[in-house]
Amino acid sequence: MISFLRGTVAHVGLSSAVIDLNGAGMSVNATPQTLSGLRVGEEGKLFTSLIVREDSLTLFGFARDDERVVFDVLLSVSGVGPRLALAVLAVHEPEAIRVAAHSGDGKAFTKVPGIGPKVAGRIVLELAGKLVPHGTPGAPAAAVSAESVWKPQVVAAMTSLGWSEKDATASIDKSLADSPGLAANGNVAEILRATLRWLGQDGARAGNRVGARG
Repeated sequence: MISFLRGTVAHVGLSSAVIDLNGAGMSVNATPQTLSGLRVGEEGKLFTSLIVREDSLTLFGFARDDERVVFDVLLSVSGVGPRLALAVLAVHEPEAIRVAAHSGDGKAFTKVPGIGPKVAGRIVLELAGKLVPHGTPGAPAAAVSAESVWKPQVVAAMTSLGWSEKDATASIDKSLADSPGLAANGNVAEILRATLRWLGQDGARAGNRVGARG
């Protein structure tokens, strides 16, 4: 595992740089922000993540270790590869990504080229609980009490996953009837998970009722 590179910057391109490590040039893919901080002929340091494929070894570099950490977590989302994860970091700072994932803000991810509503909804769903905003130990950063704040975000996440706004709203209300504490807490990610669980259980109940009638 290559955790970081430190050496003389030999080349800076539009999407990658070459770091000279005692005569060996290491090519590293990076965001425009990271590349803008490198100067040819000067020493540079990049935190790195090595992506291993059957036919290639590719390094991705970051100016801060926090960016590398978020990059690696983004790769845990199904359908999100290193290029798309890097694109997310090119648009959003790591803390903004944490806040968006924790609060269920799928629209923030649709601002990234290549990410539509369905992929954004999947990112929010799969990152829930994995990325927590800094400075909020023991308390959800997105917890709010006003339904007018959290409910539109949950509805938006569900519509991006394929439900109609009407069905999403009805499902949220019914799921919270079984878990009234969630409404008071107002955590978008937790309410989204509870609603999806309720939908799965309701589908199973509906199937049992059909079987009984048959």
